[in-house]
Amino acid sequence: MAELRATVKQVLSQLAESREARYYLTQFSSTDRMHFAVVKVGGGVLDQQLDALAAALAFLRNLGLMPIILHGAGPQLDAALEEAGIETVKRDGLRVTSPEAMGVIRPVTYRANRQLVTALERQGVRAQGIQHGVFECDYLDRDRLGLVGDIRRIDLEAIREAVDRGVLPVVASLGESATGQVMNINADFAARELIWAVEPHKIIFLTPTGGLLDESGRVISAISLRTDFDYLVSQPWVHSGMQLKLQQVAQILEKLPDTASVSITSVENLARELFTHRGAGTLIRQGEQILELDEFSESDAARTATLLEQSFGRKLNPGYFDNLPISKVLVSESFGAMAIVLEGVDGIPYLDKFAVTPEAQGAGLGAAVWQALIQRCPELYWRSRVDNPVSPWYFEQADASFTRDGWVAFSRGVRDFARLQRCAEDSLAREPSWQEKSDDD
Repeated sequence: MAELRATVKQVLSQLAESREARYYLTQFSSTDRMHFAVVKVGGGVLDQQLDALAAALAFLRNLGLMPIILHGAGPQLDAALEEAGIETVKRDGLRVTSPEAMGVIRPVTYRANRQLVTALERQGVRAQGIQHGVFECDYLDRDRLGLVGDIRRIDLEAIREAVDRGVLPVVASLGESATGQVMNINADFAARELIWAVEPHKIIFLTPTGGLLDESGRVISAISLRTDFDYLVSQPWVHSGMQLKLQQVAQILEKLPDTASVSITSVENLARELFTHRGAGTLIRQGEQILELDEFSESDAARTATLLEQSFGRKLNPGYFDNLPISKVLVSESFGAMAIVLEGVDGIPYLDKFAVTPEAQGAGLGAAVWQALIQRCPELYWRSRVDNPVSPWYFEQADASFTRDGWVAFSRGVRDFARLQRCAEDSLAREPSWQEKSDDD
């Protein structure tokens, strides 16, 4: 009973909306246990956040979920090789692995694997380290890279047996050749092949940054590869590591259904990423196209009214669409998420409505529309009621805010103070667009 109370307390502390949590828990629980999730853990997380990581994974297991965990050990290997006097050489981002280096890599990887298994068991969760027998390899490039494996076959038997017994499988990034030679495998490559073999409902990468970061150091909440990939890789602030991660994720999703996604998040936000609509990290999907409209046709206006009224729970004023000074309208193909942007003061666009259905939030469409919005509108302002549930998220997205009479005026990218004042006054002076006052207007 004490363990149950602790689990319930943890659920309530991490999840803001119990209805959302129930929705996702039901969805995950209906999936075959083998196919719930693959969680790839970076060596840095394993090194710095071992106990928190074990607690987060135990939380999932206590809810009846069975993530398959795969880990790397990069920082641990760097330190151990340096201590052994073996230079770390990387080619094409891969660690060159001599027989001498493998003599260090193998025991360090074993130790990292045991440490995570032990930490999970301290949380009262049964776990099994799987250090060999999953990845059958050939040499990737023996002359240039040494004992670096190119995965040719995946054997899921040991993982399946662990899951069937209710034991969390903890898989190390080591492989073997057909003749039994142990090989070093890049953990991201191992994750890719394991994901393709398992086809999990959720794919999660746990990193210290908690997601991919934009030019201001904010976590990008969602990326739609169809609409965002080319833009992102062309940006000067997207460094080589982020480019590589985007390319790896794009490669993973190429072989999976369009409904598949990759979540990059932190240990502390794992539950929020899994069990809330807005999540807490970067959700990457192939995604829907984000369409841009410059006017509403009759059918578009009808679909938009339905979306807005369902999302806000209020009725629009009958004349809302009459003479609307549209700057642009961004909408997902399914009309599950939309941003209506109007002409504002000083030529700065005003975000009049940002609407997302709960289902579209869960699919990352709201965040995808927001990402498209800030790409197209580097300067933007809008308003929200103080007690709007979305306002905390708006504070995270805004550069400046001003509160008055129960409203908050937000802006992003507007640097001049006089222009900020004009934006705030304009947004707070606008007439409501609902038939009745609404907390969500």
